[in-house]
Amino acid sequence: MAITLNLYYTGQNGSAKKFVKEMESSGVASKIRNEKGNLGYHYFQSLDDPETILLVDSWENQEAIDLHHASSMMNDIARLREKYDLHMHVERFVSDDSLPEADQQFIRN
Repeated sequence: MAITLNLYYTGQNGSAKKFVKEMESSGVASKIRNEKGNLGYHYFQSLDDPETILLVDSWENQEAIDLHHASSMMNDIARLREKYDLHMHVERFVSDDSLPEADQQFIRN
């Protein structure tokens, strides 16, 4: 049962995009992707709002998220969020790993 978090980072004057560039260039994003239990860590830019970046962050379970939150990387992330004056909205999803047969007809593989 994976847990996926959608984190929407919103700023001004391109600050969310600058945040992502620094997360990547500093190696923090790579470290998170390599943490035990991380299933995916991907940034996307909104087509509707260029000041918003979406992070899709997936973990094996709550224990993996708790370990990540207890890591020193959270201080780095918090510092960068402050540096770029970002505000956040978070959605949380728990996967059920099943796709009803009726839905499969709409999926193109």
